[in-house]
Amino acid sequence: MILKQLSIINYKNITQVELDLSPKINCFIGNNGMGKTNLLDAVYYLSFCKSCYNPVDSQIIRHDSDVCVIKGSYEFEGSSVDEIYCGIRRGRKKQFKRNKKEYERLSDHIGLIPLIMISPSDNELITGASEERRRFMDIAISQFDKEYMYALIRYNKALQQRNSLLKNDEQFIDETLLDLWEEQMVESGNIVYLKRKTFIQELTPFFNDFYSKISHSKERVSFDYISQLSEMDFSQKLRSIRMRDIAIGHTTAGIHRDELEMLLDGYPIKKVGSQGQNKTYFVSLKLAQYKFSLETGKRKPILLLDDIFDRLDAERVHEIVKLVSEDEFGQIFISDTNRESLDGLLKATQNIHHIYSVVKGDINLVTK
Repeated sequence: MILKQLSIINYKNITQVELDLSPKINCFIGNNGMGKTNLLDAVYYLSFCKSCYNPVDSQIIRHDSDVCVIKGSYEFEGSSVDEIYCGIRRGRKKQFKRNKKEYERLSDHIGLIPLIMISPSDNELITGASEERRRFMDIAISQFDKEYMYALIRYNKALQQRNSLLKNDEQFIDETLLDLWEEQMVESGNIVYLKRKTFIQELTPFFNDFYSKISHSKERVSFDYISQLSEMDFSQKLRSIRMRDIAIGHTTAGIHRDELEMLLDGYPIKKVGSQGQNKTYFVSLKLAQYKFSLETGKRKPILLLDDIFDRLDAERVHEIVKLVSEDEFGQIFISDTNRESLDGLLKATQNIHHIYSVVKGDINLVTK
């Protein structure tokens, strides 16, 4: 699958751009704050119906503009071409269309264009709250598994309803309604738990392989999926904590409290890892997600590498570039501030590439 053409109007600081893209490597060079990340984020938006960095759609529309448009022409296996259109207007519901037909539900679009984004913000996978690591699992699995995505949606709705009942200021709480929402939580939560467990089991060997290659086996890494659902029957657990949850006003057990423990040489990497080790860890994790998605979905995801080479030694940078240049990786978008170092990397890959200059939201092709 290849993004052949990209059109952007009023996305953050990008006023207007029309690009014919390389089927392999597309590099965007410019100083910080010029719009490189915004360009990659627009590509991300066409896959996930939302920004990777900003959850508020109105805030991605360029200042002093009322509408933002992103369009992409994608070539799929078998040479079929689909046009994906996104239109965002202030104060209105956004439009998402495939071949001029609007989606009834945005969730129906997720998974059509598999994509992996790697950026410095992924350090939050290591240093951030457990919510970041659950979000990683949710995005990774939802791209290829609709049952998981819809189970997660149902679970979150039931959890919200249960919490609303628990926060009821009145002394009487309708236990029949609690039973109803707990039943839905159990049904959906068990699906999510089992699929997360399977995902981590299958992801682990890919992760270990990538980390070993990038670091030349200088460290021993691992991660463990921790869930309360592995301890006891979920339905029994909810009933056993009901009185406590009523007292404190929220649900204290369930897959919304799952954790992914990340270890370096047997210790939490967030406590002992250097900046280079942390970056190697989350880059390896995301590359493992790519490999998993490729083998599960049988379609090469688009890979976005947003300023990931900073704070890595030359040896690790070389290994990452060598890995993503292999045939199993498809179309790649790279942003960087250093044209000289990127030229050396591209020369080593010997792949078809386009290089673009990015200056204050203007994007121009420099060389093919």
